[in-house]
Amino acid sequence: MGHDHAHGKGHSHATGRAEDRARLKLVLAITGSVLVIELIGAWLAGSLALLADAGHMATDTAAIVLALGASYVAARPAGPRTTFGLHRAEVLAALLNALVLLGVCVYLAYAGTMRLVDPGTAEVEAGLLIVFAAAGLAANAVSLLVLSRSGSDSLNLRGALNEVMADTLGSVLALVAGLVIWLWDFQQADAIASLLIAVLILPRSVSLLKDAAVVLLEIAPGDLDLDDVRHHLMHVPGVVDVHDLHAWTITSGIPSLSAHVTVTDSCLAERGVGATLDALSTCVTDHFDVRHTTFQVEPASHREHEDLGEVH
Repeated sequence: MGHDHAHGKGHSHATGRAEDRARLKLVLAITGSVLVIELIGAWLAGSLALLADAGHMATDTAAIVLALGASYVAARPAGPRTTFGLHRAEVLAALLNALVLLGVCVYLAYAGTMRLVDPGTAEVEAGLLIVFAAAGLAANAVSLLVLSRSGSDSLNLRGALNEVMADTLGSVLALVAGLVIWLWDFQQADAIASLLIAVLILPRSVSLLKDAAVVLLEIAPGDLDLDDVRHHLMHVPGVVDVHDLHAWTITSGIPSLSAHVTVTDSCLAERGVGATLDALSTCVTDHFDVRHTTFQVEPASHREHEDLGEVH
């Protein structure tokens, strides 16, 4: 006896996605503009830090385009074969964003180290670096404000937010490097700033990579204790056993749970399957806020006929 309780969360999730797309479009326009400005500034000033920030902005522009595309794909309705829809397109986009960020870190570490060890005859125009870094900082601050005002917990949006945060810090470091060069003519400040940008980006990219992997590997959500779930289900009237309990995340904000629940024959005869399923779903929804649930209710008398498979 199987049953799927999916409550009306899809509409709010779709509405949140539409709002996220509007924010991403605005940030895309700002990011693309800053990219052009910083590329010009890096060429005129001869700054590695500004070039590194511009390179990061280029990956951000591509990542936001990808995030927008993934959001539109994820909003498509489920089909005969795509029974869960394409929600995980968002998670795949977040995974790709994380990998791109890691690549940026490697490049910045290499280029910054080379410039620090052997600066050569290159000199950074401090005044131009300060002007262009300040322009980038202002634009990034606007983008950060736009994205941070979203109440969404989408991994896709988080990926874009993390990248804009890294860009903002990068612009700050480039600005500081320009001031140091301008005041003390310490040219290595430019290379040091690029290395610090790499250090700041790394933990965010690793965190995003980890969160995306948890979803794709169908690991139980970190805030959901399955032993606690089993404990609460066992206290539903008539329940004598809970097995084959699984929890996973379809995409960020949509946790799911399934279980086989053995119920006494007398309880089923008295209350019926429908009331039992309602009690199980209410239990999980009230205590754990998991609304996408599937329960297979089994009479206790049938337990000896069920192949439980491996213990898991």
